Amino acid sequence: MDQPEASLAIQVLPQSVAGDEVLRIVDKVIAYIKSTGLKTFVGPFETTIEGDFDKLMEIARECQLICIREGAASLLTYMKMAYNPNSGVWSIEKKTAKHA
Repeated sequence: MDQPEASLAIQVLPQSVAGDEVLRIVDKVIAYIKSTGLKTFVGPFETTIEGDFDKLMEIARECQLICIREGAASLLTYMKMAYNPNSGVWSIEKKTAKHA
C-alpha cells in the first residue's frame, strides 16, 4: 500500500508539573515517537505519526506511560486519528507539502 493505513495526531499535556518541566517531559515523548522509525511531523501543538493502526495504538499508550514515569502525576491527551485499512489515508506529505 502506497498510503499509510492510519495517521495519528497526539498532544500530551503533563499535569502537576510546571514551566520547563512540562517541556522536558513532552520532549521525552517526542524523542520516543521519533525513535519508532515511523514518519512523523512535529508541530507546535501536536505530533503526527503515520503507519499501521496497531502500532500507532501501542505508541499512544507508551506516550502516556512516559509522562507518568517522567514525573507527571496525571496528564491530558488529545488525539485525532484517520484510519482506513482498505485504501489508506492521506500522508503527512500530501497534506503539508504545498505549505512548505
